[in-house]
Amino acid sequence: MKCRVCRGPAVIDLPRHNANFCAAHFTKFCRDQVERAISEFDMLSPGDRVLVAVSGGKDSLAVWHLLRELGYEADGLHVHLGIGGYSSASARMARAHAEALGARLVEVDLREDYGFDVPTGAEAARRTPCSACGLSKRHVFDRAAVDGGYDALATGHNLDDEAAVLFGNVLRWQMDYLARQHPVLPARAGLPRKVKPLVRLGERETAAYCLVSGIDYLVEECPMSAGNKHLAYKAALNDLEVESPGTKANFYLSFLRQASPLLEPVGESGREGLGRCERCGAPSPSATCAFCRLRERAATAEPVTLRARPAPGAGPTTEDPT
Repeated sequence: MKCRVCRGPAVIDLPRHNANFCAAHFTKFCRDQVERAISEFDMLSPGDRVLVAVSGGKDSLAVWHLLRELGYEADGLHVHLGIGGYSSASARMARAHAEALGARLVEVDLREDYGFDVPTGAEAARRTPCSACGLSKRHVFDRAAVDGGYDALATGHNLDDEAAVLFGNVLRWQMDYLARQHPVLPARAGLPRKVKPLVRLGERETAAYCLVSGIDYLVEECPMSAGNKHLAYKAALNDLEVESPGTKANFYLSFLRQASPLLEPVGESGREGLGRCERCGAPSPSATCAFCRLRERAATAEPVTLRARPAPGAGPTTEDPT
């Protein structure tokens, strides 16, 4: 297997591009794809200050690294969610990568700064863990980006993520969600511009980018994500991709080119009527935003102790959710 560019030994094959690349040309390919996404969707401008949401996984570390490689002033933001040892390992990865990049890492601890963690919040509010997690992260991300004066907030959502979300939204014809599914959400009062520079790269490609770039990342999936429908949608699309390489890219990118413009009126109507939360001042359709309601319910709840998943043959164990 030879590199399409230099004919040297290839380290990866990309069936949907009908190409193989050596390490050097693969990293260039990734940079080019991110640069193309930024340009195509008008995500960022030269000189923009970018805050990157960093979980410690491959995608967020890759996008942080790639943005710095492309010359953007990009700081990291890590939110400690209180999901036992998983969160502790995530924080270590984020800090190590910040040190390797020589970049600033902003850290927020839900328990210390807001009085609850994701396991406790999910149980107290009777939400699924992923719902409580997503709600909490969105609030913290928005606040940190706005308060820090950043021009944009970047997340590590990749092509596989976006295609799976689109698949789920189409199955249910959730028009309001479809109208907002775009790689760029413009800034508005109290909310930062949000961008997804990895939408032209899949999970396999971001993992390979980390490998060839020497980026150590957290491989373990969140222990609270079991049963998330998003994972099932990803698996279904992966099966289709094996049979027909390029399916995911065609599905998602064709949606952006052909269907997304038709949904703009729906998206505009969804932005109307936002007021301010009486407690935290965040944009909200009601007097008290969903995050503050979650925080209130979790404030008096007993902290939830997570049960670690035992290794094969091991007995049950517990983790302190720190």
